[in-house]
Amino acid sequence: MSRRSARPRFTLLLLALTAVTLLTLDERSGGVGVVGAMRDGARDAFAPVQDAAGAVFRPVGDFVQGAVHYGDVEEENARLRQQLAERDAVLLEAENAARERQALLDQQDLEFAGDIPAVAARVVVGPASSFDVTVQIDRGRNAGVAPGMPVVAGAGLVGRVVDVSRSRATILLITDPKSSVGVRLAGSGDVGVAAGRGSRSTLRLDYVDPASKVDRGEAAVTSGLQQSAFPPGVPVGTVVAARSGPGALQQDVTVEPAVDLRRLTFVKVLQWSPAP
Repeated sequence: MSRRSARPRFTLLLLALTAVTLLTLDERSGGVGVVGAMRDGARDAFAPVQDAAGAVFRPVGDFVQGAVHYGDVEEENARLRQQLAERDAVLLEAENAARERQALLDQQDLEFAGDIPAVAARVVVGPASSFDVTVQIDRGRNAGVAPGMPVVAGAGLVGRVVDVSRSRATILLITDPKSSVGVRLAGSGDVGVAAGRGSRSTLRLDYVDPASKVDRGEAAVTSGLQQSAFPPGVPVGTVVAARSGPGALQQDVTVEPAVDLRRLTFVKVLQWSPAP
């Protein structure tokens, strides 16, 4: 029994001495001895296994990392979107301000209005549909606006006042089917009547002599004949088409309005009435 119990103790002591000896030799050799070589060999042998394990678990680690910071990324994206929206709003506001400024400048000196007194106004209600060819302005009876008065913009004729309250007025545009304007062609001097076409943006010019030469691009201005609703010389538009068929009693002339009636911002009401 004593020999059997002494053998394990001897074996354990031998292993301990061997381990101490190997550690001492490795320390003295600076890691380049036998033990160091064995350790390096083991490291090289297990390197492919470590690389493979890293390749397998790296996407998992990236996913976990991304999941942890997902909220931060979403918050940053939302912040950037907000900044872009604010920048776009500022640009649009600046563009609109520049357009309104130009519209005001265009109405400073209306040569065609001469010395006719005028009331400046802003369009506050545009056409409700393509068939509604009236607009409302923010000036009315209190500002000296009355029914029948001509309305102009920087480029020319807009229409005439048809209804007035204390602070508002309704303008019938020249493109309305109920609108008619006596005009004179600047080139030939022929006179005619420009009539609105409703939803169309062009005017039909009636009563032009079929023998007259009407050129594309020729200007049409208000004739200002007696009892005319508009003073003379106000630009109405330019000819975009003219043709006359055999035996026709008048030419088929189409006029493009001088004013872009779809983008009205500011207008002037001319305090003018036709001579009795």
